[in-house]
Amino acid sequence: MTHTSLTSAILTVLLCLAGLAAAQSAETFSTRLTMMPIEVATRANVTGTGSGSALLDGRRLLVSGSFSGLRGPATAARLHKGPALGVRGAPFFELSVESATDGSFSGEVELTGEQVESLNQGRFYIQIHSETAPEGNLWGWLLQ
Repeated sequence: MTHTSLTSAILTVLLCLAGLAAAQSAETFSTRLTMMPIEVATRANVTGTGSGSALLDGRRLLVSGSFSGLRGPATAARLHKGPALGVRGAPFFELSVESATDGSFSGEVELTGEQVESLNQGRFYIQIHSETAPEGNLWGWLLQ
């Protein structure tokens, strides 16, 4: 084996190890989206189920998921940050969502250091809105 081919082989191994280390540093989160009527009067309009997942790679968060069984077409999907797990909070990022009763959502956002900490504390949740439930149809907290 020549010096050049040995150097090339070592470089290839090091690049593979660096890629493996980077892949292992990514954190995964998941959620089950469930019906969350805000008041008794809207309970009949809140239907459906769904699931979602998120991959945190450094500060980049990739979110995706699906839903089904909404009474009306989805109008919005958002990431929210609550003050604590299970407590409603303000939206901070719009996800792409299909305008359908069964569909998918996705998005990619660069988080701040404080937002990464909040995500790791279970304070992020996904909320899907629909025409029949404009205050929110399905909710789910992103957990490891």
